[in-house]
Amino acid sequence: MGFLSKYSGALLSILRIMSALLFMAHGTAKLLGFPATEMFAQPPEPMTLIWFAGVLELVGGALLAIGLFTRPVAFVLSGMMAVAYWMAHAPQAFYPIQNQGELAIMFCFTFLYMAAAGGGSWSVDNMIGRKG
Repeated sequence: MGFLSKYSGALLSILRIMSALLFMAHGTAKLLGFPATEMFAQPPEPMTLIWFAGVLELVGGALLAIGLFTRPVAFVLSGMMAVAYWMAHAPQAFYPIQNQGELAIMFCFTFLYMAAAGGGSWSVDNMIGRKG
């Protein structure tokens, strides 16, 4: 599969962008009511844990989508998703397939990888010469 190695920077960027957009949707649903979901029919009260999660999802997702401050933002979001898994999902059942925690785990480790690897070749960090 060595023929794909020349595309690793671009593919990392695509992974970052798509993960960020999917993650941002959680923040827009919580804070802006878009897209409308039954779970977030009412916006969370400001300064609550769910409100802070929405802010991190929205702002952190936007920063990741453009690849700005990729490593620190991805590290913070990875930790947030680890906490979300252990607080919200793990108490429901042992196995992630039973507690619906697969997405939290996937975001956690995807963001952890981005914290180590950076934003890829299509990122603002890369454009301005940061080690993003």
